[in-house]
Amino acid sequence: MSSTTPFIDSVSGELDGTQILSEAIPLGKLIGLFVTLSLVPFGLVFLALGSSPIGEVLVILGQFILSVGTGIVLMYVVARGTQLSGE
Repeated sequence: MSSTTPFIDSVSGELDGTQILSEAIPLGKLIGLFVTLSLVPFGLVFLALGSSPIGEVLVILGQFILSVGTGIVLMYVVARGTQLSGE
């Protein structure tokens, strides 16, 4: 196991803002991807289809996209945390 702690500057003992930002940007992009993908069916329902049967299917599709995205983001966070703890 490594003696250095992730996100802590080994010299000063304070939080390492550069490393935090370098880890937060890809995570934010991944979250933004799934939010953007889910906005397509939700936007269609809101703007045009309303409470039609097709609209209900699109709402379910949007919720499914968000659910799958949540799982993928959580897997990314766990995998990246495991990588950082091994460095």
